[in-house]
Amino acid sequence: MSRLSVSTIAAAINSGTSTAETIMAETLARLAAYDAVQPQAWISRAAPEALLAQARAIDARIAAGETLPLAGVPYAAKDNIDVAGLATTAACPAFAYQPTASAGVIERLAAAGAICVGKTNLDQFATGLNGSRSPYGAPRNVHNLNYVSGGSSSGSAVAVAAGLVPFALGTDTAGSGRVPAAFNHLIGFKPTRGRWSTRGLVPACRTLDCITIFTDTPADARLLDAVIAGFDVADDYSKPLANRPLAPRRFGVPRRDQMNWFGDGEAAFLHDRAMATLAGLGELVEIDIAPLLEAAQLLYGGPWVAERTAAMASLLARRPEAVDPTVRSVVEQGWGKSAVDLFNAQYRLAAIKRAADLMWDRIDVLAFPTTPTSYRLAEMLAAPVALNSNLGLYTNFVNLLDMAAIAVPAGTRSNGVGHGISFIGPADSDVALIELAETWAAATGHPSPPPLDLEGKMQTVKLAVVGAHLKDMPLHWQLTSRNAVFAGAFETAPSYRLYAMAESTPPKPALVFSDDGAAIKVEVYELGVAEFGSFVVDVPPPLAIGTVTLADGSSVKGFVAEPRALTGAQDITHLGGWRAYIAQRTA
Repeated sequence: MSRLSVSTIAAAINSGTSTAETIMAETLARLAAYDAVQPQAWISRAAPEALLAQARAIDARIAAGETLPLAGVPYAAKDNIDVAGLATTAACPAFAYQPTASAGVIERLAAAGAICVGKTNLDQFATGLNGSRSPYGAPRNVHNLNYVSGGSSSGSAVAVAAGLVPFALGTDTAGSGRVPAAFNHLIGFKPTRGRWSTRGLVPACRTLDCITIFTDTPADARLLDAVIAGFDVADDYSKPLANRPLAPRRFGVPRRDQMNWFGDGEAAFLHDRAMATLAGLGELVEIDIAPLLEAAQLLYGGPWVAERTAAMASLLARRPEAVDPTVRSVVEQGWGKSAVDLFNAQYRLAAIKRAADLMWDRIDVLAFPTTPTSYRLAEMLAAPVALNSNLGLYTNFVNLLDMAAIAVPAGTRSNGVGHGISFIGPADSDVALIELAETWAAATGHPSPPPLDLEGKMQTVKLAVVGAHLKDMPLHWQLTSRNAVFAGAFETAPSYRLYAMAESTPPKPALVFSDDGAAIKVEVYELGVAEFGSFVVDVPPPLAIGTVTLADGSSVKGFVAEPRALTGAQDITHLGGWRAYIAQRTA
């Protein structure tokens, strides 16, 4: 079954070249197939016969002469958004209830002909950016099941990235509609606060919450925004629709000295490559992001955490044990915040917002990494608060400062996990941001997601070898015995010196970083994580495994040396590699 866009499905059904019933039958087959991989992506789904009946009702409307912008398009909704007929749980069974009416956005989608197939999993009460905080299980990254999906809109991102539905609703308070998009190669559109109704949404931080969408293409985001956006008098935080015109030519990017990748060299490399592409679309203007980072800290480090506490106050008082322990540890901090804390933080936020608003005199749009790194699920479970906080470094400030944002794909890591950038603009710049995302897609060739491996990609590590482990060298067997796969012959960046160590059996080199270095020939192999770990155990001192930068700027693991390795060693850098040295010795 091919992967179809929102607009393609709607056009086919409206034109009569397909039917809503046919599309729904295909969707049900997709859902059944992927249940064998990640059933935890869902909390509940409508019965197949009920979905087929809804599809037949759409076909009847089309046959009667109606044209529907989302005719028969199946979609998923995060399970903190009310859908009549399905329980709302917010990933907490003790909180679950049966809504008497659908949320405002669901009503608009239904009127346009879209069909909700079910409710997706999430970090409980939308508190988290990783997807692991749910009693219904932890959705995994679609392209590498070892890694987190991103959250809190974890199941929604999985549903789209796996090709189960062409779009899904998420929510975003601190980045929950953008982080999962980055990891799963999706578009994640977060509108201006109040542009889309939040009536029928279980609040996280009610003054900041936004309902969002995941799609494969910016064009679909544009179509969905046209259907969903609009004033809702029944939503106290809705505001009249406005579109701020922008012609993005000046892109505000973080100063390099202020960026933090948490040791993730591959993310830094992919971001630099994305910025080189963006420079072809306009001017890159470095800005001081310290005020934005300070605002980001206010979201969880300031009194806004008490807004989450307020949303959950009754459950925390009655049944605290029903709340996920990590979520509870976060939201219970709100009990200690005072009104004085709140007002002082509001004053500081007003000052930061004034400084942020002045940025728009120098730039048109911010272009930030969506996330600085990604993590395996096992790592996240071991350090759930610290690592989760790292994921929100470049997203947490956006809603506090009333900005709009759209996350777009910007590269694929060697492990299959996506890297993304986000275009961020002032309030009401939504349409302009979507247009910019379309320009980006055309410039980068990222309008479509990478192919999906339903088995999940095995986590591997790339290792550069420089001496005795090269092919046909004495220790190469240590790689072949671990089923290492040859990835290619490369050169390092011109930043290394190579030495032949003294009294080493068999002869071995020492690769040392140096400001006056040269490019050294290496071979790169790919090993499974367990095999890599067993290989490292066998590496004898004074050698060690560190990180080696290749000529193209990417980083891999590789042999490095302690200072004592140079005692009595011969500098052979001028030969350019170990094979030339061995050939010289045996000549």
